[in-house]
Amino acid sequence: MGAKRCYYEVLGVAKTASADQLKSAYRKLAMQFHPDRNEGDGEAETKFKEVGEAYEILKDDQRRAAYDRFGHAAFENGGGGRGQRGGFDFSSAFTDVFDDLFGEFMGRGRGAGGQQRAARGQDLRFDLELTLEEAFGGKDATIKVPTAETCEVCAGSGAEAGAQPVTCTTCQGHGKVRAAQGFFTIERACPTCNGAGKIIKNPCKACGGMGRVRKERTLSVRIPKGVEDGTRMRLAGEGEAGLRGGPNGDLYIFLSIAPHAIFKREGSDLFCRVPVPFTTAALGGAIEVPTIEGGSAKVTLPEGTQTGRQFRVRHKGMPGLRGDGTGDLYVECAVETPVNLTKKQKELLRQFQAAATDSNQPETNGFFARVKEFWNGAAKE
Repeated sequence: MGAKRCYYEVLGVAKTASADQLKSAYRKLAMQFHPDRNEGDGEAETKFKEVGEAYEILKDDQRRAAYDRFGHAAFENGGGGRGQRGGFDFSSAFTDVFDDLFGEFMGRGRGAGGQQRAARGQDLRFDLELTLEEAFGGKDATIKVPTAETCEVCAGSGAEAGAQPVTCTTCQGHGKVRAAQGFFTIERACPTCNGAGKIIKNPCKACGGMGRVRKERTLSVRIPKGVEDGTRMRLAGEGEAGLRGGPNGDLYIFLSIAPHAIFKREGSDLFCRVPVPFTTAALGGAIEVPTIEGGSAKVTLPEGTQTGRQFRVRHKGMPGLRGDGTGDLYVECAVETPVNLTKKQKELLRQFQAAATDSNQPETNGFFARVKEFWNGAAKE
């Protein structure tokens, strides 16, 4: 048999590679050469063993340091320390990567000595819709949240009074069992105790041994002034109770602001489109505009106010969520053309039209002057 290849060369990494880079390289190669993907391919099986051995040595800081100094000679004659297949434990190396990929997803948690930690309760979500006025002034809201609470009968233990959970004999209290498959070992939740590590022989009748019961909890929540659409509030420990005495999850309240009939909001500023009589827009004058707190504000329009012109009313917007001032109210004018005219009104307008000059409507005249230039230019081409 030829000399062993350099472990770094086997994994395709530099000698300065970090632990994460080593793991990433091993994960990729192990999946590529796995026997299940290369059935009957002896070369792939050899390479699978080779990359596994390289990773088993280099993932351990002390063994990596010994390899960097002495090379393969550091692990001859059983120096690998594991004693399986020439000093390399295939199942251990692959299980480490498997745990990293799937352990958190499967909800496994390890305590001291591999013991199963108490299962934390799930986080809950509650959607709460507010009016813009409620977002402006804040609100004390009462909400009802369906959740799982700690069983009062067994105090969350899941066992009848006087009874205590006993260690599961299948997994010896670890909450996990291992099954060997080829060159690696897969861990899964113990089917006897469902990963709890303990078995309740006399389950609580009130909760069926789960340690928690379904209830609807009523909570009082203070909604601060100035909250925006999409604001998320977290109430620590107000989620579901943990399984068999585990800690509670959290409650997340997602706020939405209902559309308003008058105002539109952008950050802490409010926008309001206000119809203006054409006589007031032409002659100038004051108009009353609504404000979010329920009052009104006066806005003075200059002569010749056009549709779309905005006027700012300071400090009449929304309060800052963190007390950083108050926004403004922007009033957009919409000049209203009169309808349902009487005969006398029409006659007065005709008299005005007869007396009007280009200076009375500069925007109209300017537009048609540009149109004329456009047509003349097009005709010359």
